[in-house]
Amino acid sequence: MISKKMTNALNLQMNREFFNSRLYLSMAAYFESINMPGAAKWMMAQSHEETEHAMRLYDHLRERGARILLAAIEAPPTKWASPLAAFEAAYEHECKVSREFDEHMALAQSEKDYATSIFLQWFVKEQVEEEASADEIVQKIKMIGDHKGGLFMLDRALGERQAKA
Repeated sequence: MISKKMTNALNLQMNREFFNSRLYLSMAAYFESINMPGAAKWMMAQSHEETEHAMRLYDHLRERGARILLAAIEAPPTKWASPLAAFEAAYEHECKVSREFDEHMALAQSEKDYATSIFLQWFVKEQVEEEASADEIVQKIKMIGDHKGGLFMLDRALGERQAKA
């Protein structure tokens, strides 16, 4: 049986993941508005992944017999000062999400909820990849600097991203 405290934590995280999906969708719209379709596609794929993350949490709660509580989703930001600022925001957000999953893992372990602990291991590993991916793009944009040609090439490369199956 999953505890009330763990249920509340996972419901909260599920709703956060739905917000995360909307955040990346908003970033996709931003990149479309500045004519960076590759970055928009990258962010759209990220948005889909975040929805999948929310549904993984939903399924775990359902399988454990917990009550699923959907909450109102706050509107995400819609503007960033630059492509760099948007990807820095994405990176910082992924670091925040990593800390959230670390807290959930600590709770699961403290409650000896081994099923949830095993379930959360996937998210902990996923967050390492998410942080690395966003940071890599931030570093590339910093390296490119004011060279529009480099940004154009990066945008093209970002457009090649395929959503995870």
